[in-house]
Amino acid sequence: MRTNRLEAFSDGVLAIAITLLILEISVPHARGEDLLDALARQWPSYAAYIVSFLTIGIMWVNHHALFDHVHTVDRGLLFVNLFLLMVIAFIPFPTALLAEYLRNSDGGRVAGVIYCLTYLVVGVGFVSLWGYLRRHPELRRPELTDDGIARAVRRSWRGPFAYLVAALVALLSPYAALAVCGAVAIYFVWPTRPEARDQAMS
Repeated sequence: MRTNRLEAFSDGVLAIAITLLILEISVPHARGEDLLDALARQWPSYAAYIVSFLTIGIMWVNHHALFDHVHTVDRGLLFVNLFLLMVIAFIPFPTALLAEYLRNSDGGRVAGVIYCLTYLVVGVGFVSLWGYLRRHPELRRPELTDDGIARAVRRSWRGPFAYLVAALVALLSPYAALAVCGAVAIYFVWPTRPEARDQAMS
């Protein structure tokens, strides 16, 4: 099977997930000059939205970059990709949870841990895609070598590790945990090439 149907389905899931994020930002009920204050009080929703939007957007870019190195897919790869999409589609829920409880001392820590662990599982999904391609070289394009995949896997594991650290940070400060998640997203912005000697895709 060619990759076009898998990529089209994946694009649809990611587009829905990234769109649902904005639905969690509600219009405040205020009058006159109170509206500005009401909008300002919703800053946790804006912060969580920005980090989650950027993170899903970067996942979309990297997902496309990964499948640029795949010329055909089989049933197993479809299911690994489906697992990844399942977790990405879940992201709007922990985003809304963190936005709602960020300023609550106990609730914020719990919400922060759930938020970070969700991204950790997404990272494991990307590692699983690379791992499947390593075990099934017949699915890959010729330029994607075993060494390239090994580098890609090593770099991809930095995501789950960083999100685990963020989850531990959330036990102390959900604000700091959100900042760590934003930093991880920025780290994966830079394009990489698994076929290059000194680079790996994530």
